[in-house]
Amino acid sequence: MSRVVIEYCTQCRWLPRASWLAQELLTTFESELTELALKPGTGGVFVVRVDDEVVWDRREQGFPEPTAVKRLVRDRVAPGRSLGHSDGHADGHSDKGGDTAPGVSP
Repeated sequence: MSRVVIEYCTQCRWLPRASWLAQELLTTFESELTELALKPGTGGVFVVRVDDEVVWDRREQGFPEPTAVKRLVRDRVAPGRSLGHSDGHADGHSDKGGDTAPGVSP
């Protein structure tokens, strides 16, 4: 079982984005995760870690598409598991801010 931490910038008001991604990961990996934590940060941080390993850093990769993060988490917590339509061939990031949840502006 694994632990995921999403560190997000409070100054940038990225809590809705972080909580939406958390919901997506918890729904997808409900039996593989022991914990998913939201960690407030500052300075534009948006980092996703699995068991202390950084799998996505906004500063290096831009904002992630949820499917890209799901694939990266899956590769660490449930290798070989199919994600269905999320196993597409997209590059995984968007310069436009990624998918937008209802009520969340990029």
